[in-house]
Amino acid sequence: MTDSKIFLDTSPLIYFLEKSESFYGIMAQFFTEHSNAEFVTSVATIAEYFPLPYRNDDLALIDAFNHFITTMCINVMSIDRPIAEKAARIRAEYLSFKGMDSLQLATAVIAGCDLFLTNDKQLRQFSEISCVTVDDISSQHI
Repeated sequence: MTDSKIFLDTSPLIYFLEKSESFYGIMAQFFTEHSNAEFVTSVATIAEYFPLPYRNDDLALIDAFNHFITTMCINVMSIDRPIAEKAARIRAEYLSFKGMDSLQLATAVIAGCDLFLTNDKQLRQFSEISCVTVDDISSQHI
């Protein structure tokens, strides 16, 4: 895949930042192969990622997240009314999608992303953007 605009869902960031035994290598290779891509995520990622480090008083994980976001120049988009309305339309069409997933997908669509990287297999049915799982990239070298 040529360099593009890639939305990062929460799970790929967790795998990379917490050095997941199963997925860290895949994510490290992905970031290397897409070093010229523009990366996007949303404030929903922060809301999903930060609770466990806060609960465990592990501020090093929060610092690592913030450092990574800054170093990689990842655009962390706010969720505004157009994104919320798009998320509502997504939830109306895809009844099994959770609210947070719909907000993430809506942000990616409105940001004009070419790829949505997740590890939630059910999101691959979303038709407005190419949704790829970390499992997919490990087997297909995306």
